[in-house]
Amino acid sequence: MPTSKYSEITPEIQKLASFCVQNGTIDPTLYTKYDVKRGLRDLNGNGVLTGLTGISEIRSSKVVDGKSVPAEGQLFYRGYNIEDLVRSMPADHSFGFEMTAYLLLFGELPTKEQLKLFIDQLSFYRTLPTGFVRDIIMKAPSNDMMNTLARSVLTMYSYDETPDDVSIPNVLRQCIQLIAIFPLLSVYGYQAYRHYNDGRSLYIHQPKPELTTAENILRILRSDKKFTPLEAKVLDIALMLHAEHGGGNNSTFTTHVVTSSGTDTYSAIAAALGSLKGPKHGGANIKVVRMFEDMKQVVKDWTDEDEIRDYLTRLLDKEAFDKAGLIYGMGHAVYSISDPRAKIMESFAAGLSSEKGREDEYGLYMRVARLAPEVIGEKRRIYKGVSANVDFYSGFIYSMLDLPIELYTPIFACARIAGWSAHRIEELINAGKIIRPAYKAIQPEREFPKNI
Repeated sequence: MPTSKYSEITPEIQKLASFCVQNGTIDPTLYTKYDVKRGLRDLNGNGVLTGLTGISEIRSSKVVDGKSVPAEGQLFYRGYNIEDLVRSMPADHSFGFEMTAYLLLFGELPTKEQLKLFIDQLSFYRTLPTGFVRDIIMKAPSNDMMNTLARSVLTMYSYDETPDDVSIPNVLRQCIQLIAIFPLLSVYGYQAYRHYNDGRSLYIHQPKPELTTAENILRILRSDKKFTPLEAKVLDIALMLHAEHGGGNNSTFTTHVVTSSGTDTYSAIAAALGSLKGPKHGGANIKVVRMFEDMKQVVKDWTDEDEIRDYLTRLLDKEAFDKAGLIYGMGHAVYSISDPRAKIMESFAAGLSSEKGREDEYGLYMRVARLAPEVIGEKRRIYKGVSANVDFYSGFIYSMLDLPIELYTPIFACARIAGWSAHRIEELINAGKIIRPAYKAIQPEREFPKNI
């Protein structure tokens, strides 16, 4: 039973909710009748064009003999292929995420001097207001770090002397500050949660200005503040890959919509965080990890492909794991033959699994990645290719980095804040009109009863 009226669903609310369902259900055939693109996607799964952007591009098809056919997926940041961007990073210590954030914000690759200036700005802003951890993060800790993060972002409005100034210099300052402090807000929120809910020791480590964003995340998260160069490198690459993904993803589109209203930066980013929290968007890799935890218990021989195939079949038949009929980490709304981010993640997962002594588990992931598309093809009608997506590998990588599952989506946000910031600035520079799509009203007009 709920211990507070704030979480109690009374019988009266239950009854009223049934009215919502009864009178709020729309006949699905009406979407076809009025040619409404549900989810802003057409029958082929292509997104409805709602805007223009110079920040990033996703390619998943090519034209052959005048027809569009599926192709290997490609992702571009400001015109640069993400694979080339990752490949350009040195093998050891690198500020890959910082360089990526600079590219997304300013449209060009930085020189050494420009990158140093940008890193110095991030270090300058990577502090929280006096008493913020005590007064905001430590009080009423949430069991969901995304709620903690959103609340903290909204509260930063109160510490800003010019929060509603939407001039580009001021918004850029706000965005750089948020990019800098997102790791602190996320990790400190988790530390408070595990202290008050799990009775664990509380420690708040300060970031070091000479470290990368990835290194600082690992430093402030771990009790001993230690990490290996490979761990930092892999997390840095993960941040690069999650920093941006076209203007059409749910949270980035949210950033554009809310920004177009003229509101402040903190409100726009908090709205994007609310979008990313959704399990259909930012929480997908958590489902992958939990699916594999179940699989590792059920499949006795991780090298037996027949046993793995049987488990995957039972997933699709709603007989295994959460009985949702899904193989999590397989398929993508845009990509078909391959997700370029997944290919990069897979290559780094191999090296990290070797360092962590988890080669057997890596082998299981590789077998599932190969067998799942075959099983899906046998059980379902496929309109485009199916392959492992970035979430398939990112959860495995985060688990090898000993990141708690509660931080998986906040770490995503620590990367995506760079893309959100770039899109907010782009919307402010080029807009002027509030984004307001149309909805078709289907409720007939009714005479008001005279006996009321």
